[in-house]
Amino acid sequence: MAQGRERDEGPHSAGGASLSVRWVQGFPKQNVHFVNDNTICYPCGNYVIFINIETKKKTVLQCSNGIVGVMATNIPCEVVAFSDRKLKPLIYVYSFPGLTRRTKLKGNILLDYTLLSFSYCGTYLASYSSLPEFELALWNWESSIILCKKSQPGMDVNQMSFNPMNWRQLCLSSPSTVSVWTIERSNQEHCFRARSVKLPLEDGSFFNETDVVFPQSLPKDLIYGPVLPLSAIAGLVGKEAETFRPKDDLYPLLHPTMHCWTPTSDLYIGCEEGHLLMINGDTLQVTVLNKIEEESPLEDRRNFISPVTLVYQKEGVLASGIDGFVYSFIIKDRSYMIEDFLEIERPVEHMTFSPNYTVLLIQTDKGSVYIYTFGKEPTLNKVLDACDGKFQAIDFITPGTQYFMTLTYSGEICVWWLEDCACVSKIYLNTLATVLACCPSSLSAAVGTEDGSVYFISVYDKESPQVVHKAFLSESSVQHVVYDQQGIFLLVGTAEGKVFIINANSSSSFQIIGFTEVAKDILQISTVSLLETDIVEVMVLSSLPEAGRSRLEMFTLPTLLPQVSTTFADERGRLKDEIIHKYLYELEHALSSAVLGFQSNQIYGFCSQVPYICSYLLPEEEHTGIYILKPYKKVQSRQYGPGLLYLSSHGLWLITIAKCGILCIRDVYTLETFAWCRSHSHQGHGIQSMRISMDGQNILVNGRDDGTLVYLKWKRFGGHLASEILDYYQKLLISLSSAMDKENHYLSTTPKVSVDLGSDSEHTKQKASTDLSQDELVLTDVKKEIPWIQQKSQEAIKKEVNLFSKKRKEIKQGIKSLSKTILNMMEENDKLENIAKLDQQEFGLDLEELERLHDESQEEVAKMIKDVEMHNLAKSYLAELIKEECWNSMAVKGRALKCFHIPCVVENFPMKARTVEELKELERVLQQKKIEAECLKLRKEIVEAQSGVKLIKQRHEEDDEEEEEEDKTVKYSNLPNYLLGSLSTDFGVDTSLLSSQLELHSREEKINQIILLKDIIYKVKTVFNNEFDAAYKQKEFEIARVKERNVRIREIILDLELEEAVWQPEFEDCEKPERTLVVQDEEITAHKHIKPWHKAKELIVNHEKEHWLLIQDASTRLRALMDMMGGVLEVKKEDILRMVIPQPAFMAKPDAVWTEEERKQFKDYEKKVKELNEERDKYRKSLEAELKKLQNSIQESTQAFDEHLKRLFERRVKAEMVTNQEELKISNLAFSLLLDEELSSREKFLNNYLTRKQHEKSQTSEAVRKSREDLDVCKEHYDNLLAEDKVMDRSFKKEFSEIPGHQVDILYKLFKRRPRISKQKTHSETTSVVPFGELPGSGKLNKDAFAQLMKAMDELDNISNMPEGLDPLVWNHFCMTRRAKVENEQKVKQKAADLLEMATFLQKRVEEEEKVQQEIERVFHELILLQEEKVRFQLNLTIQILLKQGQVELENFQLVLEYSDAILINKNIIEDLNSVIRTQGQKKVASMMESKDVHKRILQIEWEHKKMEMEREDLNQKAWDIQMLFFSRDRQKYLNEPNYEALISIQIGIMEQTIAVLDKMHKKNVENCKKLLKKLGKFSNQKDIANYALSCNLREELVAVSERKDICNAMGSKLTCEKIVKERYENMMQQQKLTNISKQQAEQISILQTEVERLRMKTFPALVQM
Repeated sequence: MAQGRERDEGPHSAGGASLSVRWVQGFPKQNVHFVNDNTICYPCGNYVIFINIETKKKTVLQCSNGIVGVMATNIPCEVVAFSDRKLKPLIYVYSFPGLTRRTKLKGNILLDYTLLSFSYCGTYLASYSSLPEFELALWNWESSIILCKKSQPGMDVNQMSFNPMNWRQLCLSSPSTVSVWTIERSNQEHCFRARSVKLPLEDGSFFNETDVVFPQSLPKDLIYGPVLPLSAIAGLVGKEAETFRPKDDLYPLLHPTMHCWTPTSDLYIGCEEGHLLMINGDTLQVTVLNKIEEESPLEDRRNFISPVTLVYQKEGVLASGIDGFVYSFIIKDRSYMIEDFLEIERPVEHMTFSPNYTVLLIQTDKGSVYIYTFGKEPTLNKVLDACDGKFQAIDFITPGTQYFMTLTYSGEICVWWLEDCACVSKIYLNTLATVLACCPSSLSAAVGTEDGSVYFISVYDKESPQVVHKAFLSESSVQHVVYDQQGIFLLVGTAEGKVFIINANSSSSFQIIGFTEVAKDILQISTVSLLETDIVEVMVLSSLPEAGRSRLEMFTLPTLLPQVSTTFADERGRLKDEIIHKYLYELEHALSSAVLGFQSNQIYGFCSQVPYICSYLLPEEEHTGIYILKPYKKVQSRQYGPGLLYLSSHGLWLITIAKCGILCIRDVYTLETFAWCRSHSHQGHGIQSMRISMDGQNILVNGRDDGTLVYLKWKRFGGHLASEILDYYQKLLISLSSAMDKENHYLSTTPKVSVDLGSDSEHTKQKASTDLSQDELVLTDVKKEIPWIQQKSQEAIKKEVNLFSKKRKEIKQGIKSLSKTILNMMEENDKLENIAKLDQQEFGLDLEELERLHDESQEEVAKMIKDVEMHNLAKSYLAELIKEECWNSMAVKGRALKCFHIPCVVENFPMKARTVEELKELERVLQQKKIEAECLKLRKEIVEAQSGVKLIKQRHEEDDEEEEEEDKTVKYSNLPNYLLGSLSTDFGVDTSLLSSQLELHSREEKINQIILLKDIIYKVKTVFNNEFDAAYKQKEFEIARVKERNVRIREIILDLELEEAVWQPEFEDCEKPERTLVVQDEEITAHKHIKPWHKAKELIVNHEKEHWLLIQDASTRLRALMDMMGGVLEVKKEDILRMVIPQPAFMAKPDAVWTEEERKQFKDYEKKVKELNEERDKYRKSLEAELKKLQNSIQESTQAFDEHLKRLFERRVKAEMVTNQEELKISNLAFSLLLDEELSSREKFLNNYLTRKQHEKSQTSEAVRKSREDLDVCKEHYDNLLAEDKVMDRSFKKEFSEIPGHQVDILYKLFKRRPRISKQKTHSETTSVVPFGELPGSGKLNKDAFAQLMKAMDELDNISNMPEGLDPLVWNHFCMTRRAKVENEQKVKQKAADLLEMATFLQKRVEEEEKVQQEIERVFHELILLQEEKVRFQLNLTIQILLKQGQVELENFQLVLEYSDAILINKNIIEDLNSVIRTQGQKKVASMMESKDVHKRILQIEWEHKKMEMEREDLNQKAWDIQMLFFSRDRQKYLNEPNYEALISIQIGIMEQTIAVLDKMHKKNVENCKKLLKKLGKFSNQKDIANYALSCNLREELVAVSERKDICNAMGSKLTCEKIVKERYENMMQQQKLTNISKQQAEQISILQTEVERLRMKTFPALVQM
């Protein structure tokens, strides 16, 4: 649709003036290609640019359908093919240098072509597309047809190339795969055959892959059934099963980056991991080449990671990496060595050789192109110097007829020659730049940057531009830089919505006049500065995205503003709105661009959402506020996307650009287009900016994303259009001439500003890093600069401070006194009571700040509360989920029971309630089993009735339903437990419905068996849980009983005043798990938050309790009762132990003063005490007996419960055993079902695979049939041509029978004669350089050879070759006959070649058919084996048998696991046999032990005898040693001298004195030696000098000696050789004699050693091991 809309623009151009492309400047983003030996080309935007590498001349080819996609060149035919980027793209083929279109190729691709490649000979073009087709196609580009194509879904390719030596081979590589495609041809039929290369692993090793479809090495499992491939286990039955591999079996392979062909049709592959691979083109065998490491200095070593590009040369391979170096790989056999070949400034992305292999093209990542010429100086030449990024802004240097400037985002500024776009100079700002504008009144330019600065650059000298001034306006980035038409003011718009007005004259040092504030999102700044007026009108367009509108802000600047700038701006530099006449306008719709007209106060706007250009009239009267503008005129633009408007220098042309890439020039009055040009495309997001020169002759258009800069020129430009703008241009130049002369003179004398800039030479010397970001380029100013707007603000603040300094002092003093007063008040407040104190916040004077702090604290508290609530909510939700899953969903809650006295715990079985589906399934299975049982009974009855056998026993009649329920007993299976496989019958579970383990063959039976086994498990658990619940209730009863008895025990203990602890059993948490779900108050460790009113309430309650106690104390009666009788009126029996008989008062007196009455009272007192003690003892004994009885009863009851719980534990173990047994049976059945599914999956896959192979077989059979038919037809044609050739040969003499016979013979010889075609001999230099030599022939070359043959036949047909005496008419007839014969012979040769090719094609198809047939037979064989295995698996059942523990004991599990011929027998037979064997074995062992003990005793006695003999010999030897002991004089002295230690001390003193004397003598000797060394050093120096002189003489003598030696050798070499030979012979003979002697001596020594060893061993005793 976009293309169609662009084509509709045609009718808008007028018949007169039109625009054409003069040149295009852009840098390659794709690979650069050679067209011939001297020309390179590359795509850029909508164009293909051709560059002559010798003359640097450029030629441009424009794509008619937008941006250029991929491109390829064919060097022999000198054609260029490229694709476009539209929907359903096309491929165009153009010839060079004529740039005429040869053909247009249209395929079925939907989105885009990603690769194009020409064959090195012939007319073949390969194309590859990515999403969604992933299609590889082969074209005959001359005839514009697709020969063959093939789709590879998901295969994304990044490089494609033909084999230079064989056009039938094509290599496609991607970062994960490499494939070689073979093109097979039969007559006019072509087809692809793809073969993938098996890449090595990342470490360079190879992985042995197994066949996934038919694995041969699978292990045989005799127990668990057949072992199937992983695809069958995964359940895959489609095509994915052929390539399925589990995640663990996937190993990382090498990642190819680039490939290149060799003359031997091999491939070199470079990998990311640094490996270099060589692939055989025929067998696809991969060889990992070994890298030969050379020792080099550490500073010269570089990491060569992976080759980015590879090119082949005769010595090996040239490769480039990301380090900016080109390496030479010298390959020899299976190893290679790396050498540095060339160093480039930037990382190299692409390399290629010229067709004659004399030039190497090197392309960097930035887009620069270098040419390396072999054998010339200088070898490296830069053909294309790319800029650092795409062009950010462009502008003409005044007046715009010779030079222009460009700016990149990284801060690179270039000055270009307009005629041929040659770069004149460069300057680097080393900062991020945004906009550029050239001054109309001087040779200067302004550059805006991201950091808010504006650089002023002098271009007075075009070859060396320099920065003359820098203005740091603000910290916001500069987005717009605009000069007015006369170059008086420079308007700078920033991102924060400020427009700065700067004096554009350099003589004023670019004075900053002021700024005005506008809306933040500034879209465009437009100015009008006419020659007739003395004001500059400025309009600023900004967007209001919230309202969907646009805002216009207009103000006026007088030309005399620089002289009176102080009156127009305030102290902070802001221009006063009332003085500059600032007005606000709004539009009801959004504009993307707007300009101010030169006349009639008119505005032109480009709508952003609708394709319209509108004009608006400004109101003549003044207004306040915002004025809404209505469209005055509206014209459809026929340009889609947001656009921009520009006015020419005379204001009569309105130039529009948009996202569609079309530039239109319109008349400002009618808004109609009179000239247009499509310079860019919507695929590259259209045009970013354009500039038109003052005279209107030159137009520069800059693309947004395609990186192209287009120079447009007028064609047929004249008439009033040209006269109007040229007249205004002359007037403008005249008016600006004086100012330009003045300013340019000032610029020529202005010194350079000291900022960190880089020139072209300095910049190229720096080694650029690939990871260097432009954000790291900063200015080198040591001091931090302050923006101008901040400086003005600081100056204004200083003035205000100076102006109001007195007032500030007064306010400060008042604040200080107020603060002192408040501090005093706060001190007084601290001394007051709590009830009279004020809060601290009451003393805050700034109530708003206090309120703000309070609000912030409340917000923080609310936020924290919310976070805590959400955290608690999440925890609560998680707890509810866990509780629901593990507790609420359980029909039987999990709990445990513990014994009272022993560490034994019994747990029940937690059980979930069975779902409705499970119950329905169980009911279905039970009903089915019952039906089967009834059917079986009926069948038996029928069989018995038919056989005539009467039943012996009759069935009883069925009782009533109530009697049946009462007398109903549990039915058990007839099978014994060891065949049933479990002990479930011990729990009273009915197993009669279970099928026998020997009858489970079908899948349905196994599923039903699993359901019944699950039901049995459920019932077993239910039975045990019932028993557990009964035990649990019993424990509750026991604990309650213990509690009742403990009440009496506590009373007895209290009465007896015993210090015994009462044992009170309680339920633990494991026994009552529901207690864990309830949080008790004592479990909470945090302090509870009590609110103030709760605290007050508690105080009141406590006060009331105290008051009540005081009232209770007032009761005298109650107090008396408590004091006298313990609070009771009657003495109980339990109080006897606490009862005390009071002593009489006289007992305090001595016995002697007692009276008779007192003595009687004392006797009565003693009698009462004795009686009381007796009562106490009786009562105590009764209490103790009762206590013991209670404790014994508690002990007995709890022990009885423990015994019951132990039995329950055994029951639990047995229930768990039964459960595990049933679950084991379920697992075996589930495994058999799973294996059955795997077998079914494998069978389905083999059937599907067989279907695909049969379909493939039908295709190959059809291809073979068709190939045979074509071969037969071609053979028939060949036979016809051959017969015609023979007929022509035989009928020759008949045709010329009228002429004499000798002339006929001469003509027949000439008839057989053929011209010799001289082959063009290539130059030896070229042959030696070009590695591929002469490329093989093709159809085109055959045509050329035939044309050359016919040309040579013309020479033979010349009249000069006619025999004498022959009629010319006969000669002409003869020439025609011979030419027909030659043409026929060529046809026969061509047909023979076609016949051979078709036979080869047929042979390959037959081989493919045989291969497919073998695959089909293999699949049939695999299916038969699988079906046999499936039947064997269904019959070979796994059964579970119960065995008693300890009955089967095996030391080594080395048994035969194949039991095909085994039978089951009774175990009693084996046990009896084992008992007999065991008895006989014990007898044999007893006899052997007895004989062993006798033999052992004999050996022990012999050993003791030998031991005693050895001890005797040792004692004799010791006695002899004592007799022969050496007794020295020192030992005698030690024994004879009484004071031996004193003697030793005297000797030590003498030795110390001797050592001191020796030390002194040693020092003297050292000094003498040092003196001697000095003398010897001097003497050595003298000798060195003498030796040097002698060495010089010796060298001369050696030369003379060598000369004489050479003479002697030359004269007597023969005698010398004979002498040497004789001496060598004598030495060899002598050496042989000595060797023989040494061997004899060695043999004698060895004999002696063995004899010595034998004699020595006789002396040692022989220790026999017992």
